[in-house]
Amino acid sequence: MIRKASVMKVYKEHHDEYRRRHDELWPEMEQMLREHGMVEYSIFLDPATDNLFAYLVITDEELWARSADTEVCRRWWAYMKDIMETHADDSPVSFELTEVFRLD
Repeated sequence: MIRKASVMKVYKEHHDEYRRRHDELWPEMEQMLREHGMVEYSIFLDPATDNLFAYLVITDEELWARSADTEVCRRWWAYMKDIMETHADDSPVSFELTEVFRLD
């Protein structure tokens, strides 16, 4: 299993909307994530900074990377672009984090 973490940013006035949209995650989005090796996925919000901390466990880096090319992922990004920082292609501005400590 591969552990990944990243940081994104949601606009301050859209914290509740971000949560609502994820509470109503499209079934086809969940299916795509699972088909692309997602085992576990959590997103945490720091309301003081508007930062989102995403943590996920995947089975395969190459398979996971292909999830960004799916139609449902592109639709999700377009759906989310009005409430968070995104690139020109609607993908979220995201900074991957490096694991520096782990205790199992």
